[in-house]
Amino acid sequence: MLVINGRILTMEREEYDPGYVWIENGIIAECGSMDQLPADIGGPVLDAEGGTVLPGLIDAHCHLGMFETLLSHDGDEANEDTDSATPQLRAIDGINPMDRCFREALSAGVTTVLTGPGSANAIGGQFAAIKTYGRRIDDMILQAPACIKFALGENPKTAHLDRDEGPVTRMATAAIIRENLFKAQEYLRKKDAAIRDEDAEDPDFDIKLEALIPLLKGDLAAHFHAHRADDIFTAIRISKEFGLKCVIIHGTEGHLIADILAKESIPVITGPLLTDRSKPELSNQTLRGPGVLSSAGVLTAICTDHPETPVQYLVLCAAMATKSGMKEADALRSITIHPARIAGIDRRVGSIAPGKDGDLVIFSGHPFSMKSEIRAVIAGGVRAV
Repeated sequence: MLVINGRILTMEREEYDPGYVWIENGIIAECGSMDQLPADIGGPVLDAEGGTVLPGLIDAHCHLGMFETLLSHDGDEANEDTDSATPQLRAIDGINPMDRCFREALSAGVTTVLTGPGSANAIGGQFAAIKTYGRRIDDMILQAPACIKFALGENPKTAHLDRDEGPVTRMATAAIIRENLFKAQEYLRKKDAAIRDEDAEDPDFDIKLEALIPLLKGDLAAHFHAHRADDIFTAIRISKEFGLKCVIIHGTEGHLIADILAKESIPVITGPLLTDRSKPELSNQTLRGPGVLSSAGVLTAICTDHPETPVQYLVLCAAMATKSGMKEADALRSITIHPARIAGIDRRVGSIAPGKDGDLVIFSGHPFSMKSEIRAVIAGGVRAV
């Protein structure tokens, strides 16, 4: 596949206008200016006709395939709220790739998402980074697990009330998280001791604690659902206690503490932006949030939290952030390279560069223009839209 005559926004390197992108065997082989187009490049040609070419868009936090269209109990796979700590749950065992929202995501240029459990539990389970095209989840996986989901604030403290179970306070939510992390530390210590000393016994297998080991080793990040500033600080406090890589999800009051988040080098996946203030902890929600965070130096991504905001409106969310002060370049990066870096999948997606996956979206004009239409979506080197 050869894309020509487009304004190529690589998201990492220079802009090419007009430029080309050559995809070979599903991988980007070359990109550059049209006046440097090699004569020997072959394959199907797609003329962008002066449109804007971006890497496939990335939604860094959603529940695509977990909360299904026409939601009923049968289509709700996001919250195993029979237990407040479920790190062993794998999103890939609950995602339905046949849900029509996958087609809507792809048609909107969203080719990669991080999707997984909801926020009913203090520890929700394992998110997965997946492509939005395919029929079998095993063939769509970029990385699984991609992170472990934690939750603070209103959701976990109210999800178990009808069964007279905890937590019912923020203190108890944090305590449940700490208890499980302490147990995982001791479990890992015993496993390591058994490796070093043949006389030491392995601990009895515990699937929950096994799931937390990659967090303690730094191989996975802890994604903390947190809206209020005090909950954000609790997430940072716990992460420091256990040496976790901390990422804040939603960060609704992040704009009130942007300087602190920047100093702590804590990434924020902010959103959903296009919703009402449906609960008390959203009282300080503002479209200015992403711009304030990015201007302060916080690595910022924008998410839809699908289905809170439908995944196909990811570009609209970024566009609305620019109307409220976010720099255009930062907003474009917030749905491409920034989420890829936060998720640790930037070796494959998030920018247009040789060696990366052949996922592109071609707009007729500027991506943030209401008059701009999607001319084509290329997924894995094949035109999908």
